[in-house]
Amino acid sequence: MKKNNKNQWSDRYRTSFSRFGLALLAGSLFLMFIITIITTIEQDKYFSSRYLHTWSSHVQKELLGAFFSYENRHFLAGEGLEKPNVSSMVFEFMTNLNVEDPRTLLRNELPGFAAFDGRIVVAGDGTDFTTMPVESAPPLEILLEKREATTNRLELLEDQKEKAVSGEPVVHIVHSHSRESYLPELEDGTNVAFHPDVNVTLVGERLGKKLEEKGIATKVDKTDIEKKLHESGKDFSDSYDISREVVQTAMSENDKLELFFDLHRDSQPRDVTTVTINDEKLARTMFVIGENHASYEQNLAMATALNNKLDEQYPGLSRGIITKGGTRSNGRYNQDLSEQSVLIEMGGKDNTLDEVYKTADIMAEVISEYYMERQAEPVGGEGDK
Repeated sequence: MKKNNKNQWSDRYRTSFSRFGLALLAGSLFLMFIITIITTIEQDKYFSSRYLHTWSSHVQKELLGAFFSYENRHFLAGEGLEKPNVSSMVFEFMTNLNVEDPRTLLRNELPGFAAFDGRIVVAGDGTDFTTMPVESAPPLEILLEKREATTNRLELLEDQKEKAVSGEPVVHIVHSHSRESYLPELEDGTNVAFHPDVNVTLVGERLGKKLEEKGIATKVDKTDIEKKLHESGKDFSDSYDISREVVQTAMSENDKLELFFDLHRDSQPRDVTTVTINDEKLARTMFVIGENHASYEQNLAMATALNNKLDEQYPGLSRGIITKGGTRSNGRYNQDLSEQSVLIEMGGKDNTLDEVYKTADIMAEVISEYYMERQAEPVGGEGDK
């Protein structure tokens, strides 16, 4: 009888051990499968949502602070540490809904609401969720239609192409939406602010010229992105894929490039994109940073430094800084190619080129200061490329 009991116990032990081994093997295979999916899928499509990043940051601050307080009571006196609300964290993670932000519900229900799905990091004067930059373009065939300009901008700006500095460029300027234009520069009755020649690339040329005058060699790329989209059968939403190739080519040809700018024109109305400073009308700026890559905080630091300089010297000129991420936004803007890369909205569709040029001159001032400060930093210090 005792022998039978011993055999039964032995059989149960072996069965339990086998089940445990199989469960461990299955769990390991499942974990490997998940890791494979995460590491092979495009980073800006699914697993790079800024909401997951924000949620995980929230967890680190609250949960880790609470755990530390159990071991070291010094943490109980820490400022800003609150008891974690685990149920709220789990609900937000599982549903991607934040009860404190109604937009998290509306973005899934209202078409086009994703245009306002960003995070305001620094709010300039009058900046809120209703005045955030808007990317709006007609179908590509309409965008490519021939339109007349009412000004002789191209003739007047031939002198902007003169180089003032020799040597390899250290600044690169691209225009992912190269035909974005300004309505006052187009013929009367035009309501589509796009033009093949009189467009935001002229602003890039102006900025490049002013940087060169300050001794900073600059490469201004004027690739007609919309034309390339048409030739390759791609949509307007693929613009950043084309400009990515442009930037990558420039980087491969010149390893001296340090600062990268993507200039755009906003679709917000004139009252949002214009300010009067010292009795002059100026086009306002806004910095846009994509969160769908690992080093976006370095890009954000660059934008913050430039924005601070604008605020100090020309209060009200900058509309601030926003970040965008998640699956409904490009969320990278090619800023993953360099930690020193930002996207800048230069005025809006109702601004004149003169107003935008004045702002470009000011941007050249602050970029020049920023660049010179970087050069003065110790080798191997913070801010290296």
